[in-house]
Amino acid sequence: MKSVITTIISAADAAGRFPSSSDLESVQGNIQRSAARLEAAEKLASNHEAVVKEAGDACFSKYSYLKNSGEAGDSQEKISKCYRDLDHYMRLINYSLVVGGTGPVDEWGIAGAREVYRTLNLPSSSYVAAFAFTRDRLCVPRDMSAQAGVEYVAALDYLINSLS
Repeated sequence: MKSVITTIISAADAAGRFPSSSDLESVQGNIQRSAARLEAAEKLASNHEAVVKEAGDACFSKYSYLKNSGEAGDSQEKISKCYRDLDHYMRLINYSLVVGGTGPVDEWGIAGAREVYRTLNLPSSSYVAAFAFTRDRLCVPRDMSAQAGVEYVAALDYLINSLS
């Protein structure tokens, strides 16, 4: 799985060199932020179901036409699948926070996602709106510490930008 540490070591190895001092500073910074990432992951895990429900509700509230006949949420089964997808992505955000890199999101969430959504006529903009709602809803210090919030928002921004 791709993390900052594995990426830096792989890049140095591919170049036939030892990691440079700036490479090691990147690893050190990643390690220093690990407590904040783990706090964010823990808070997300403890409120996971509520976060997913609120994100999905916000999505269907903003894009109410999705429940019209022939749209992505025209049956309870399709609506449940949308919530399932949101759940999947939030788990990937959680995994990314734990490993300290974008590997889980890249490998299990982004690769081919746009093509799948296009093929199934699912608007990725609705997922982007759900994740933007989740990001914007964060309240520091109510939900987590400021540094944990920075890490959480960065992970969500990465996902949002990747799906946009």
